Amino acid sequence: MPATRPIWKGQLRLSLVSIPVEMFTATKSGAKPSFRQIHEPTGKPIHYEKVVDGVGPVEKDEIRKGFEYNKGDYVLLTDDEIDAVKLETRKTLELVQFVDEDEIPPMYFDTPYYLTPADELAEDAFRVVRNALRKAKKVGIGQLALRGKEYLVSIKPCGKGILLETLHYEDELKKSDSFFSDIPAKSTDDDLLDVATALIEKKTEKFDPKAFKDHYQAALRELIQRKLKSKGRRITTEVEEPSRSPRGDNVVDLMAALKKSLEGGKAKPAATAARKAPAKSAPRKKAS
Repeated sequence: MPATRPIWKGQLRLSLVSIPVEMFTATKSGAKPSFRQIHEPTGKPIHYEKVVDGVGPVEKDEIRKGFEYNKGDYVLLTDDEIDAVKLETRKTLELVQFVDEDEIPPMYFDTPYYLTPADELAEDAFRVVRNALRKAKKVGIGQLALRGKEYLVSIKPCGKGILLETLHYEDELKKSDSFFSDIPAKSTDDDLLDVATALIEKKTEKFDPKAFKDHYQAALRELIQRKLKSKGRRITTEVEEPSRSPRGDNVVDLMAALKKSLEGGKAKPAATAARKAPAKSAPRKKAS
């Protein structure tokens, strides 16, 4: 177990079975460079004060949380009053529904966490639930109150443990219709579709997260190191020229680009079908 404190302790409940569990963050907070605003003439960090119009800076113990029920009118709540709100989901994550693994659209997923048994006595029941989810190929759905908010969450097996992911509620997501409505509903040229599909198959392989690096963060760290070596002197960086996008209305150019992409690069050993050129049949149809 890593030397980190759980952000939540409670019960994972499946019907009449309750399992003591602990939840840990699955992401690193210090993986990327972070910046503070600095007063350049003195080199000192800038601080922020809580101020009220016509009053000026105020003390921390004078601040309350307020809900605006009318324009300019607020109902004030203390932290004790908010903490007194009784929700069973503050201490219990009950699995109320199960769905297929691929049934939840990707845009609903938000933040990942690791769920582990709280002690040795909880391990057997924890393993049963984990393995049952894996065997059934299902995802468990429930709700969890954390940090002043009730989250919709999903759980699924993750190695020897369980991965918990917070989900967006339906009313938190924008409808896609307004973004896609201007895309014309036209059929796709069959030959173009065949070549594009073959290109996708050629580049298909098992997902390996280690193969991907954050190039921007690496370049940013390199810039910071160069700045340190320059002892504060201003340094310049190369400015990239904006790339020119090819025209999207030229079918001949698109076919040529797809075929060139298919021919280039190293083919994957497993992608046998992808190496086969698409069969030539009838003359190319025009997109309707």
